[in-house]
Amino acid sequence: MDDPNFEEVTILLTEYNHDGATGFIINKKFHRRLNELEEFKSYGNIPLYEGGPVDQEHLYFIHRRPDLLKDGQLIYEDVFFGGDLHQAVALVDEKMIGPQDIKIWIGYCGWAYGQLEAEIEEGSWQLVDKKITSVFHE
Repeated sequence: MDDPNFEEVTILLTEYNHDGATGFIINKKFHRRLNELEEFKSYGNIPLYEGGPVDQEHLYFIHRRPDLLKDGQLIYEDVFFGGDLHQAVALVDEKMIGPQDIKIWIGYCGWAYGQLEAEIEEGSWQLVDKKITSVFHE
Protein backbone atom coordinates (compact mmCIF):
# COMPACT_ATOMS: atom_id res chain seq x y z
CA MET A 1 0.00 0.00 0.00
CA ASP A 2 1.43 3.34 -0.99
CA ASP A 3 -0.04 5.53 1.76
CA PRO A 4 2.18 7.25 4.36
CA ASN A 5 -0.69 7.18 6.88
CA PHE A 6 -0.23 3.44 7.19
CA GLU A 7 3.54 2.96 7.26
CA GLU A 8 4.55 0.65 10.12
CA VAL A 9 1.26 0.90 11.99
CA THR A 10 -0.77 -1.53 14.02
CA ILE A 11 -4.54 -1.18 13.83
CA LEU A 12 -7.11 -2.31 16.36
CA LEU A 13 -10.39 -3.20 14.64
CA THR A 14 -13.37 -2.10 16.70
CA GLU A 15 -16.10 -2.94 14.21
CA TYR A 16 -16.32 -5.50 11.42
CA ASN A 17 -19.64 -6.29 9.78
CA HIS A 18 -21.64 -6.22 6.51
CA ASP A 19 -21.05 -2.45 6.21
CA GLY A 20 -17.27 -2.74 6.36
CA ALA A 21 -14.67 -2.23 9.07
CA THR A 22 -13.57 0.50 11.47
CA GLY A 23 -10.36 0.65 13.45
CA PHE A 24 -7.72 2.81 15.08
CA ILE A 25 -3.96 3.05 14.72
CA ILE A 26 -2.60 2.16 18.15
CA ASN A 27 1.08 3.00 17.81
CA LYS A 28 1.11 6.56 16.48
CA LYS A 29 1.03 9.45 18.94
CA PHE A 30 -0.76 12.60 17.83
CA HIS A 31 1.35 15.78 17.75
CA ARG A 32 -0.86 17.51 20.35
CA ARG A 33 -2.19 16.54 23.75
CA LEU A 34 -5.84 16.70 24.81
CA ASN A 35 -5.52 19.97 26.75
CA GLU A 36 -4.14 21.65 23.61
CA LEU A 37 -7.56 21.28 21.96
CA GLU A 38 -9.85 24.25 22.64
CA GLU A 39 -12.79 22.20 23.92
CA PHE A 40 -10.58 20.34 26.43
CA LYS A 41 -8.16 23.09 27.50
CA SER A 42 -9.29 22.92 31.13
CA TYR A 43 -8.43 19.21 31.39
CA GLY A 44 -5.11 17.59 32.17
CA ASN A 45 -2.18 16.79 29.98
CA ILE A 46 -3.59 13.58 28.44
CA PRO A 47 -1.89 12.00 25.40
CA LEU A 48 -3.80 11.62 22.15
CA TYR A 49 -3.14 9.08 19.45
CA GLU A 50 -3.63 9.44 15.72
CA GLY A 51 -6.40 6.97 15.00
CA GLY A 52 -6.37 7.38 11.25
CA PRO A 53 -6.97 9.77 8.39
CA VAL A 54 -10.79 9.70 8.52
CA ASP A 55 -12.75 12.32 10.50
CA GLN A 56 -9.92 14.04 12.36
CA GLU A 57 -12.44 16.48 13.79
CA HIS A 58 -13.66 14.01 16.41
CA LEU A 59 -12.22 12.06 19.32
CA TYR A 60 -12.82 8.36 19.98
CA PHE A 61 -11.78 6.16 22.86
CA ILE A 62 -11.66 2.69 24.32
CA HIS A 63 -11.65 1.91 28.02
CA ARG A 64 -11.75 -0.85 30.60
CA ARG A 65 -13.94 0.85 33.21
CA PRO A 66 -17.62 0.14 32.46
CA ASP A 67 -18.23 0.49 36.20
CA LEU A 68 -17.44 4.21 35.88
CA LEU A 69 -18.23 4.92 32.21
CA LYS A 70 -21.65 3.98 30.92
CA ASP A 71 -22.84 3.51 27.35
CA GLY A 72 -19.65 1.97 25.99
CA GLN A 73 -19.93 -0.88 23.50
CA LEU A 74 -18.16 -4.11 24.47
CA ILE A 75 -15.63 -4.97 21.75
CA TYR A 76 -13.49 -7.60 23.46
CA GLU A 77 -13.51 -9.29 26.88
CA ASP A 78 -13.22 -6.24 29.20
CA VAL A 79 -12.59 -3.53 26.58
CA PHE A 80 -15.33 -1.06 25.65
CA PHE A 81 -15.55 1.43 22.80
CA GLY A 82 -16.96 4.90 23.44
CA GLY A 83 -19.24 6.41 26.02
CA ASP A 84 -19.25 9.91 27.47
CA LEU A 85 -15.86 11.42 26.55
CA HIS A 86 -16.16 14.43 28.87
CA GLN A 87 -16.93 12.10 31.76
CA ALA A 88 -13.98 9.88 30.81
CA VAL A 89 -11.57 12.82 30.70
CA ALA A 90 -12.87 14.13 34.03
CA LEU A 91 -12.25 10.70 35.57
CA VAL A 92 -8.70 10.74 34.22
CA ASP A 93 -8.19 14.20 35.72
CA GLU A 94 -9.50 12.94 39.05
CA LYS A 95 -7.04 10.00 38.84
CA MET A 96 -9.93 7.51 38.93
CA ILE A 97 -8.91 6.20 35.49
CA GLY A 98 -5.29 5.80 34.43
CA PRO A 99 -3.51 5.21 31.12
CA GLN A 100 -3.85 1.47 31.68
CA ASP A 101 -7.64 1.93 31.38
CA ILE A 102 -8.18 4.36 28.49
CA LYS A 103 -6.82 5.33 25.09
CA ILE A 104 -8.05 8.38 23.14
CA TRP A 105 -7.71 8.88 19.39
CA ILE A 106 -8.32 11.68 16.96
CA GLY A 107 -9.63 10.28 13.69
CA TYR A 108 -10.09 6.67 12.64
CA CYS A 109 -9.52 4.18 9.82
CA GLY A 110 -12.42 2.89 7.79
CA TRP A 111 -13.00 0.39 5.02
CA ALA A 112 -16.06 -0.24 2.86
CA TYR A 113 -17.51 -3.74 2.65
CA GLY A 114 -14.89 -6.07 1.12
CA GLN A 115 -12.18 -3.40 0.95
CA LEU A 116 -10.17 -4.59 3.95
CA GLU A 117 -10.32 -8.22 2.79
CA ALA A 118 -9.01 -7.17 -0.64
CA GLU A 119 -6.16 -5.20 0.95
CA ILE A 120 -5.25 -8.20 3.13
CA GLU A 121 -5.31 -10.50 0.09
CA GLU A 122 -3.02 -8.20 -1.90
CA GLY A 123 -0.54 -8.20 1.01
CA SER A 124 -1.08 -4.65 2.28
CA TRP A 125 -1.94 -5.88 5.78
CA GLN A 126 -0.72 -8.69 7.98
CA LEU A 127 -3.09 -10.09 10.59
CA VAL A 128 -1.63 -10.33 14.08
CA ASP A 129 -3.24 -11.99 17.07
CA LYS A 130 -2.14 -9.52 19.72
CA LYS A 131 -3.68 -9.37 23.18
CA ILE A 132 -5.89 -6.29 23.16
CA THR A 133 -4.84 -5.21 26.64
CA SER A 134 -1.39 -4.41 25.25
CA VAL A 135 -3.07 -1.52 23.38
CA PHE A 136 -3.17 0.39 26.65
CA HIS A 137 0.58 0.09 27.16
CA GLU A 138 1.86 1.62 23.92
